[in-house]
Amino acid sequence: MGREPALVDALGGLLVVDKAGGMTSHDVVSRCRKILRTRKIGHAGTLDPMATGVLVLGVERATKMLGLLSLTTKSYAATIRLGQSTVTDDAEGEILATTPAAHLVDADIASGTAQLTGDIQQIPATVSAIKVDGERAYARARAGEDVQLAARPVTVSRFDILARRDIDTGTTTFVELDVEVECSSGTYIRALARDLGESLGVGGHLTALRRTRVGPFTLAHARTLESLADDPTLNLDIDSAARLAFPHRTITAEQSESLRDGRWLDPIGQPGVHAALTEDGRAIALLEEKGRRSSPVLVVRPRGLFD
Repeated sequence: MGREPALVDALGGLLVVDKAGGMTSHDVVSRCRKILRTRKIGHAGTLDPMATGVLVLGVERATKMLGLLSLTTKSYAATIRLGQSTVTDDAEGEILATTPAAHLVDADIASGTAQLTGDIQQIPATVSAIKVDGERAYARARAGEDVQLAARPVTVSRFDILARRDIDTGTTTFVELDVEVECSSGTYIRALARDLGESLGVGGHLTALRRTRVGPFTLAHARTLESLADDPTLNLDIDSAARLAFPHRTITAEQSESLRDGRWLDPIGQPGVHAALTEDGRAIALLEEKGRRSSPVLVVRPRGLFD
């Protein structure tokens, strides 16, 4: 018996998954490969196993779009525990220290979040996926190495406190904060929790994390794996994905044929990567202007493959 045919066409598109906690991003990809019966699935960016929320996947030819998507801004809903620091800066790590936090007043906490807003220098969590001499930092940390990562610039455009709860355990009191964060790609919310706790003198770590938006993709676009299994279809076909994820220009039939052969067009002053769409909304290529040429960085429908 041969392999069952894929449930999507060769052009494919994007899946926006609402990832459940306890799964790696690769776990999600593996599950989607089985559901849609294709190996050609990849993800744009990762989510930690404890995190939930928006994870963008490319399917079939749309996998080639993933590296070109502008996913530079992200939004999160998170819970921070003040009064306890951990090895991993989140609830999955070994506890390093516990310090009563009941004395913290709201004004001091607000001042702490304000200092972590804007353009800041952030030292990533030691269990991050950043490579150190060719090996992931988390792998070195778990092997017992003392991993020292350099601070790097990130932008936190919003760090809002939505609610505060004082948790009395009988032996100490923690302060838990529900927060919303909007930030640049590469920002670690765990590190924000750690740094807020350190600035307040009580330590801190992340107890919950949900990504609510990445680039133009929000929870409104997202589906659970259970929903996908019940209805194994794409969120966005490749044409809808191009319209949502990229600025675009409309091209003529003649220009479409040129692009399908890999030729370039005259520029129109459009900055960055953008989509070339036919009048009826089909994506032909993703373009980037350099000098006197608007050249394809990806031909979506090359001649010979998609006639």
